[in-house]
Amino acid sequence: MTAPLIDPKTVAQHRRRAQDMAEPAMFLQEHAAAQISERLSEVNKSFTDAAIVTGFPSVWRDLLPGAHIVPPTEDLGLGPASFDLVVHALTLHNMNDPVGQMIQCRRALRPDGLFLAVLFGGRSLQELRTALAEAESRLLGGLSPRVTPMAELRDLGGLLQRAGFALPVADSDHLSITYADLPALMRDLRAMGEANPLTARRKGFTRRGLFDLAQRLYTENFAKDGRLTATAEMIYLTGWAPSENQQKPLRPGSAQARLADALGVAEHRTTDPALPIAKDRFPS
Repeated sequence: MTAPLIDPKTVAQHRRRAQDMAEPAMFLQEHAAAQISERLSEVNKSFTDAAIVTGFPSVWRDLLPGAHIVPPTEDLGLGPASFDLVVHALTLHNMNDPVGQMIQCRRALRPDGLFLAVLFGGRSLQELRTALAEAESRLLGGLSPRVTPMAELRDLGGLLQRAGFALPVADSDHLSITYADLPALMRDLRAMGEANPLTARRKGFTRRGLFDLAQRLYTENFAKDGRLTATAEMIYLTGWAPSENQQKPLRPGSAQARLADALGVAEHRTTDPALPIAKDRFPS
């Protein structure tokens, strides 16, 4: 049997350690909560029974006072059709079965219930991945898993559909955070509860020279004004539990207007008359 990619016990341990720190780094959790709150304010619907899946209840509890707080375990234990809103709060990237998580949330929703999720995307920590990979390749002649692989935006809309959600939407924003050096970044990751949780991670101590070289490579390639730049890609997912009264996509070929007219461009045809294309009339 194949070992799971992520060790759930290690994830839980990292979160407990972060919460016990004198100065936990919750600014990305707070940013995500603010973004989810903004999205909810734009939905023309009132929610009375909400659940929030989170490893940091202290950050998310104020988002929806009275919401059911759910620990982020593989089995969420949500009753069927129990909620009209489920928020998966910055934990989906640390789950071995993200589609299974979405399916559980969809089943927990009543018809026309809303699912909102936020997770770290594939561009997160791209600078750190590059620096560590190059340093390990030079010193050790190979790579070890040090940063959790994360999903790409283009794939997540399809995962929402696989989970059975209607009207799926995936969008993202990118934050650029700067640090004085590599140890400061690593300290912040621990204080976020986002240290390496991979099952195949190296369990022993890492030689100091590896991080010294990674620091040099990071500085050479990703420093700005003397500080290291770290990217955090935040991906937001929206989906609705299917309902008879929801909007439905139009049948292919049923449009009453030409796309070229809407875009204000001239329409030309290729050598294949079945493939019309629009040629941009705007100046380059």
